[in-house]
Amino acid sequence: MRAAVVDIGTNSTRLLIADVSRDSSEVVQLERRSTVTRLGDGVDSTGTLSQQAMERVLTTLIDYCGTIAQYGCDANIALMTSAVRDASNGSSFTSEVKQLGLDAVVLSGDEEAELMFLGAMSDRPDSAARTVVIDIGGGSTEFVIGFDRRATFHRSVQAGVVRMSERHIHSDPPAEEEVDALSEDVLETFSAALPPQRREDVSAGIAVAGTATSAAAIALDLEPYDPNVVHGFVLSLPTIESLLARLSQLSERERRAVRGLHPDRAPTIVAGMVLLREALRIFSLDEVEVSEHDILRGGALRLAGVA
Repeated sequence: MRAAVVDIGTNSTRLLIADVSRDSSEVVQLERRSTVTRLGDGVDSTGTLSQQAMERVLTTLIDYCGTIAQYGCDANIALMTSAVRDASNGSSFTSEVKQLGLDAVVLSGDEEAELMFLGAMSDRPDSAARTVVIDIGGGSTEFVIGFDRRATFHRSVQAGVVRMSERHIHSDPPAEEEVDALSEDVLETFSAALPPQRREDVSAGIAVAGTATSAAAIALDLEPYDPNVVHGFVLSLPTIESLLARLSQLSERERRAVRGLHPDRAPTIVAGMVLLREALRIFSLDEVEVSEHDILRGGALRLAGVA
């Protein structure tokens, strides 16, 4: 079947169009797009989606719907995540998305984590090793622990790049004490949400979504972006710490010019590096594998009946 999956996140809106084989053993990507729409701007402080942010997303979705029609997709799904879950006007925004012809679904934190884990693990060989999949989003970070395609523990933590940036980063470039306070907040939040006995079993990590792929692209000095090079790249903890030290000393204007970093991610990448570093530290991991396969792929498999 030909599936169209839209991921409406706190920081970006993304599209995947793929052909999924009948037995779901193969997912062939036909089109993949990403637009930084910042739907979650201000949600942490106001509790509502702003009109400007909703309009940015709806404009992007109208464009995506045209692409979906061109490909003659058999089914579509629009996955609504942290920003929509948290906002008091999230249900009315969901109705507007449905009016565009998209099958909009507001995922619980658990559902979001399960689809993300399915996507990240779907093309990997069976293994008994306990793996944590880390998805750093705009409003939250998803942690899923399991093996093969089976998730055994998942937790959605209310700490994402937009939320943490708005809470702590008020200088340009960020002041050292702001980055330290952000790090302390993230560590406390992760520690409270992730039981020690769950962390101890983990021996490998996979990181998906924009923060991880951006970190890989910067480390590779990659311009233009090439998903085939990024997918499978291994980020060491020292590399992440080096990237954080470098990026936190730059102004937003200077970060926009960094090779490998999409300019629209410049405002939140410092928080992203902190979140990624603390995620590895909390699981005592020395490195993490970056994956291009995430909740979009999980959504395509869900449409095909796998989840």
